[in-house]
Amino acid sequence: MAFVGDPPLIRPEADEVHVSVTFTWDISEGQRLQKAWAQHYPIVKIGGPAFGQVSGVFQPGVYTKPGVTFTTRGCDNCCPWCLVQAREGRMVEIADFAPGYIIQDNNLLQAKRQHIGRVFEMLRIQPRAAVFAGGLQASLVNDWFAEQLRAIRVDSVFLAADTMGALRPLEMALDHLSFLGRRKLRVYVMIGQDMQADRERLQAVWDLGGLPFAQLYQPPEKFIDYSPDWRAIAREWSRPAAMFSSQARNLTTICSRPGGFSRQMRLSIPGGDPAPEGFSQPTPSG
Repeated sequence: MAFVGDPPLIRPEADEVHVSVTFTWDISEGQRLQKAWAQHYPIVKIGGPAFGQVSGVFQPGVYTKPGVTFTTRGCDNCCPWCLVQAREGRMVEIADFAPGYIIQDNNLLQAKRQHIGRVFEMLRIQPRAAVFAGGLQASLVNDWFAEQLRAIRVDSVFLAADTMGALRPLEMALDHLSFLGRRKLRVYVMIGQDMQADRERLQAVWDLGGLPFAQLYQPPEKFIDYSPDWRAIAREWSRPAAMFSSQARNLTTICSRPGGFSRQMRLSIPGGDPAPEGFSQPTPSG
């Protein structure tokens, strides 16, 4: 049984309570919650990823909501803004993974095809549509994976575009998965460095057919208190209703200008046409 925040008025019986803290900037809040729960239970422990604890055997529903599962742990990439490899190491397949419909793997597509096939076999018998929430590496999305998705019910697929160089593989991945439609093709977009460049990248993801999900970057050693302008961008570009409304207004404005649609709706990718005015030329990833 899991709770979020302070102890409720009506509390279940328990001999021990665990306070799990995911992010380092929430450690002080976790310590406060430890004291709050300790008023009602004899043993209250605190831990979690924020304390650098090594991931053990995943237990469904213990620190995550029902339906979440991991079929692999770790990742072979070394992205400078990501802590996965430092905390979990290189990608390892879990042979006897627990069933679930929310795939939280950090990089499922680095697993062998046989393992991924077993994951799809499990998803076919789940009561709810699949959610690939951990994020799929766009450059590893191929025709075979797309065909596996066609054979199951899919709620949403998450990819990422944390740099301008990520747009080329994202474009190819979204082309493979276009049958899902924009609302099911979510794209994590890390922001917080350059407001203009980040806006361009968010817009580029939309223009490619994805539904952006903006995330303000937070380093592990401190908490950045972003300005209201930054928070407004993150809020706008993480709410589907706001994005669809904004893009509809933009399209109306563009179409009202002679020749505006053809000029503004073109997106330049490395190796393609020159970038339209106001857009930076994306840099290919290494």
